[in-house]
Amino acid sequence: MSVVDTDMAPPPVLPRRWTRARIIGHALVGLWIAAGLGMIWFLLTSWDSDFFIKYGPWYLSGLLTTIVLVTISIVLGAILSVPIAYMRMSDNRLLGAFAYGYVYFFRGTPLLAQAFLVYYGFGAFRPQLEAMGLWWFFREAWYCAVLAFTLNTSAYQAEILRGAIESVPRGQWEGAASLGLHKWLTMRKIVLPQAMIVALRPYGNEIILMIKGSAVVTLITVYDLMGMTRRIYSSSFDFQAYIWAGVIYMLIVETLRYATEWIERRITRHLKR
Repeated sequence: MSVVDTDMAPPPVLPRRWTRARIIGHALVGLWIAAGLGMIWFLLTSWDSDFFIKYGPWYLSGLLTTIVLVTISIVLGAILSVPIAYMRMSDNRLLGAFAYGYVYFFRGTPLLAQAFLVYYGFGAFRPQLEAMGLWWFFREAWYCAVLAFTLNTSAYQAEILRGAIESVPRGQWEGAASLGLHKWLTMRKIVLPQAMIVALRPYGNEIILMIKGSAVVTLITVYDLMGMTRRIYSSSFDFQAYIWAGVIYMLIVETLRYATEWIERRITRHLKR
């Protein structure tokens, strides 16, 4: 008969106390769940097939505009963010000051104000822009929206890229230099792969913020998803038009979030072995 060593026995698991903070947290979660179920119940009971037959194409048109606008802006912003991030890390004070001012302005002012400055501000210089042959660009709200969004996201992406690169230990650079590797090769083969792991989630958050922030372009006459939703409400006077728009935005955000997590799991598989 074996004797159980009481010194090796695990300590008893004590039940968690229902503190005030825990009670409030559970109550808030319960309220959110109840609100979500209530919204689902409302959408199911108020389903109107005629509404979607009539306005479904409007939603699709606005959704396509939003996706195209954000995609183009993110890609152009990523390209522009590279030289800005380089200038931010440069030892040249002039380049560093310019990049710092650029990032400070576009991160410190609202996206709506930037869109207004581009769309209405450049319109005040119509004669000069016509003389330079650029009025065809600045007279179109779509091009102004792309420009404003590109400038805005490039500032955020530059800081994301700079922070990710600087998070890589300095020893990586020194080790590559000891092997005689060129700085560009070190950046491309050693530093950037590690930096992208760090920058992935911030990049995903930036895309999500751009998706939600794209609603401001409706104020400069670009009919994105929110712009089409406003037209639908003006035509139907049915407030569920905004609820369905919110559902579409949530689906986009959740899709991007799961895609980011999937990519992160794929590129960090070697770190878990």
